[in-house]
Amino acid sequence: MDAVLGVLAGLVAYSFGSLRVLRQYERGVTFFLGRYWGTKGPGLVFVPLGFAVLKRVSLRIVAVDVPPQDVITRDNVSVKVNAVMYMKVRDPAMAIIEIEDYMYATSQLAQTTLRSVLGEAELDELLSDREKINAILKGIIDERTDPWGIEVTAVEVKDVDLPQEMKRAMARQAEAERERRAKVINAQGELQASQTLLDAARTLAQEPTALQLRYLQTVTEIAAENNSTTIFPIPIEMIRPFLSAGSAPGAAVSREPGAGTVGSGPATVALPSTASGLPLTAPVIKVQDKA
Repeated sequence: MDAVLGVLAGLVAYSFGSLRVLRQYERGVTFFLGRYWGTKGPGLVFVPLGFAVLKRVSLRIVAVDVPPQDVITRDNVSVKVNAVMYMKVRDPAMAIIEIEDYMYATSQLAQTTLRSVLGEAELDELLSDREKINAILKGIIDERTDPWGIEVTAVEVKDVDLPQEMKRAMARQAEAERERRAKVINAQGELQASQTLLDAARTLAQEPTALQLRYLQTVTEIAAENNSTTIFPIPIEMIRPFLSAGSAPGAAVSREPGAGTVGSGPATVALPSTASGLPLTAPVIKVQDKA
């Protein structure tokens, strides 16, 4: 009786010793007498003590830091680049059976792939088009780790360390680019201003009265500033009514040789004339402001 109780107690102890508890994110790859027995979990699983072995595998996404790598780009620029890789175990049995240490192997593969891919890219592409490079890295690493039961979810280039000489050269390039843009914008402004002036001149040419009104507005603006003396040209069309009135009977018009004068007071109009006494060019108004 005591022997039976001892056997029963031994079986109970053996059973308890063969129980394993696997968390929700864990799976257990079991081997019975050296052969693959199956993937267990999660929860309470029975693994015969002494006859079977259980390897725990986590199914969570793991962030693997890729150490900085010295890379020479396609345009012969030496840079130091590091990255981060996100991976998870898709098939626990393959991750244990097909490769010895899937974490170490995947990290080494990421380093070599990073050097080879960035060596085929130019520096400008590396700095401005990282999404494309990240997609290429992810595709290559994921394809090569697929036989191991590993799924690479993302690969991100974190930092690109440039030499100081290259940083200074890029700063000069950026400064020259800003100066070029400023000159182009200035030239475009001059072009638009000249085009606007041309349109204004065409509009004024269609109606001579508008040009005369513009002259009068300019005279009014100058007179309001209390300047000393202003010489302002006016078109000959504005003087023709006075000339017609001066040539009427009873009008007093001076006929000095070589010039004519119309008006009196602070504004005097000097009319250069020919031998016949008719003006040839536009007259000039001399305005004396009272300070």
